[in-house]
Amino acid sequence: MSATLADGIALLTIYSLGLGVPFLLAALFTDTLSAKLKSFGRLGRGLRALAGVVMIAMGVAMMTGYLSSFAFWLLETFPVLSSIG
Repeated sequence: MSATLADGIALLTIYSLGLGVPFLLAALFTDTLSAKLKSFGRLGRGLRALAGVVMIAMGVAMMTGYLSSFAFWLLETFPVLSSIG
C-alpha cells in the first residue's frame, strides 16, 4: 500500500493538531490556573517539604539497599499497586 500526498497531508494535520491543541488549551487557562495556584501557596510549601523528605528517604533507601525491601512490602500491603503500569 503506497501512501499518497493526501495521506501525508492528513497525517501531518492530525499530528500538528495533537501537538498544538494542548499548548492552546494551556494558554487559554493560564490565568485561571495561576489564580488557583496562588490560593494553594501555603499548602504548596508543605507539599514541597514533604516531597523533599520523601526524596531524601528514597535516596537513603537506595544507598543502603532497602529500596527493594520497601517495594516488596508495598506490594504485599497494597496488592492493587501491582496492577499499575
